[in-house]
Amino acid sequence: MSEMKVMITEVVERMLKENVDKDLVDTVEQGDWAPALWELLAENGMTVVAVTEENGGAGGDIEDLLNIVRLTGKYAAPIPFIETTFANYLLEYLNLQVLEGLATYRLSTNQVFTLENGTLTGQAHHIPWARHVKHLVTLAYSTEGTHLVVIDLSQADIKQGTNLAGEPRDTVTFQQALVSQLSTVLSPDEIHKLTTLCTAFQLALMTGAIDKINDLTIQYTKEREQFGRPIHRFQLVQQHIVHLAGETAIALAAFNNVTEALLTNNENSEVAYARIRFEEIIQAVTAISHQVHAAIGTTHEHSLHQFTRRLWAWRDEGVNSSYWTNIVALQLMENSEDSLWAYLTTSNSSSPLLKVEG
Repeated sequence: MSEMKVMITEVVERMLKENVDKDLVDTVEQGDWAPALWELLAENGMTVVAVTEENGGAGGDIEDLLNIVRLTGKYAAPIPFIETTFANYLLEYLNLQVLEGLATYRLSTNQVFTLENGTLTGQAHHIPWARHVKHLVTLAYSTEGTHLVVIDLSQADIKQGTNLAGEPRDTVTFQQALVSQLSTVLSPDEIHKLTTLCTAFQLALMTGAIDKINDLTIQYTKEREQFGRPIHRFQLVQQHIVHLAGETAIALAAFNNVTEALLTNNENSEVAYARIRFEEIIQAVTAISHQVHAAIGTTHEHSLHQFTRRLWAWRDEGVNSSYWTNIVALQLMENSEDSLWAYLTTSNSSSPLLKVEG
């Protein structure tokens, strides 16, 4: 990471550290959010960091954006940051116009939205932050094929809901609503690319939460005392800390590998295996942290649950590991012939492990 990128992440982390606390995160469960935090990030250009200068952005790259997303996950920032920035990233990727104002997205391949004569009809559940944002970027299906569309949520009937962490996850219903932007028909490879990008953003968010859980657990073991000494002095607790630190290091390494692969357009295998491995990481990190914290970690007064509940919720949202395990299994069966080991050890960047066929 260059000095400029390091400076950007340091600035964002300082802003989040100074402005996000447990009470602010709690406002989400009360049906509110943090518009002042969004404005702070927007004023400093962080909400358009990966938008090109031609479209009014900062001209950064996906590594810049993913690291900011990681930090919003680390502080459980109660704003639709990943939703708005990813929606605009998708639009620029497909040569559509980026949006002003807040947005959200839905990339599920379940054909819930139908497109006919420029109007959208259908219902989708678990749309992040729909009640608070202006635009929805989603896949829609016409007689010609699959499109990416932009639609104004003022045309929708929105039924409020939440995920396990209390974050807004709403049901959105459209009835012949006008779309404001429409892509050309997307190929299977293009849809897979969008899915890959979506998973990379999910990984960034989860990496931040994992990092925070590790920090909270280490801090707690230094502050909590038993028999006259901090509990991190006990061998059993030390074993838990080592295991937790190892899983956190794996998550950070996988995230860094994904960002590097995205910069070189060789992301398929990295994203797939990272997402699959995150299933084990999430199980280990949440179990260990709650075991070390004991009962206090489940109370509302402590902040640990704010991050473990988000991990459990984010794990099951969007493109989960089942998608990637199915793709990896099919590709291995189709390409490994008589020797799986030979196939794995001879795969390289010029012959990616994962490739979607039309």
